[in-house]
Order: sequence, then C-alpha cells, then structure tokens
Amino acid sequence: MTAIPEMSDLLAFLPCPTPSAWIQAALADQATLLIDHANCEKKAAATAMALLHRHTDNPQLMNKMSRLAREELRHFEQVLSLMEKRNIRYEAVTASRYAGGLHQLVRKRDPGRLVDTLILGALIEARSCERFAALAPHLDSELSDFYRSLLKSEARHFKDYLTLARSVAHPAEVEERLKDFRAVEQGLIEGEDGEMRFHSGIPAAA
Repeated sequence: MTAIPEMSDLLAFLPCPTPSAWIQAALADQATLLIDHANCEKKAAATAMALLHRHTDNPQLMNKMSRLAREELRHFEQVLSLMEKRNIRYEAVTASRYAGGLHQLVRKRDPGRLVDTLILGALIEARSCERFAALAPHLDSELSDFYRSLLKSEARHFKDYLTLARSVAHPAEVEERLKDFRAVEQGLIEGEDGEMRFHSGIPAAA
C-alpha cells in the first residue's frame, strides 16, 4: 500500500480492511467499478454542496466543503475520461447497501444530524482511499497511477470531515457515535451483497 503520512491514521480509523474477495470481484468487472466510482465522486460533490448550503453560519465548514466539491467534480471528470478511453458507456447502476445502511444511523435534527453526516463523510472517504490503495497494485499502469494519485486528496477529505465533526461536537460524543458507525460499516463491508459496487460488501457470486 502506498505510504503517505495520512494513511496510517486512516487505516487505524477504519474497522476492517477490504476483503480480498471484493478486490478480486472488482478486478473482474472493471467497467462496473469505474461507472460506480464516477457515481461516488458525483455523490460526494453533491453532499459537500448540500452541507455548504445548509450551514452558512460555519465559515470553516463552507470553505472545506467548497474545496472538496471542486476536487470531487474534477475526479468525476477524470473517471469519465478514463471510461471514454476504454469504451465504457456511462449508464445507471443500482446503489449498493453501503451508504443507505450508514445513513440509517444519521439523526434527523441538527446539531446531531450535522455531526453524524460529517462522521459518515469521514468513513466514506476513508473507505474510498483504502480501496484505491488496495486495488492499485493489481491494475494496469494508467488506472493504477490514477488511483494512486487520488490517495492524498481522499485522505485529506477524510481528515477534513473528522476535524469538522470534532469542531461542532465534543470529541467524546464524536468517538461514541463513531463506535456505532464503525460497527455498521464493518458489517456492510464484510457482509454479502447482491452486486459488486465500489463500496459494496462481498458480491454473492465472488
């Protein structure tokens, strides 16, 4: 795994590594991997913009989310370019259980909703980064280089979300909420899923 300073904190933050069965399934269906990766970048930008619009009383959050949204949209464009080179058509694919399963833990009202949304963002960014690093050694040079190039920015996004969560709630509250989110995240990552997606568990056919 590529060594960058942020990776050690990120790996310690996640409750488990990606199972090897998921890696093998993703390598066997790289078209779906890239399509869903593009979807993930688009959704990440939309989440950042929603937070920016909803919390105009928090300049630190607005600044971080503005930058994050720009980077995620740039990544979206880069994935689309790679797909075009590989004659992969962008098409609709169903979402995995991952984000929906974690969203069920998010409280309905602020400030709890904001804290939980930021924790959720940190987990998703950390998992994305971990999967880029896990896949990169097994991919062709172009895609491997691209995934390695994303590691630093995705690790920074993870830290930004976590720092923001700890700035709007007591660190003890954040750690307590994290226990619940980590437990659910581990179940989603290690459990069985019907289809392979970028954040799915182990596909049933794997």
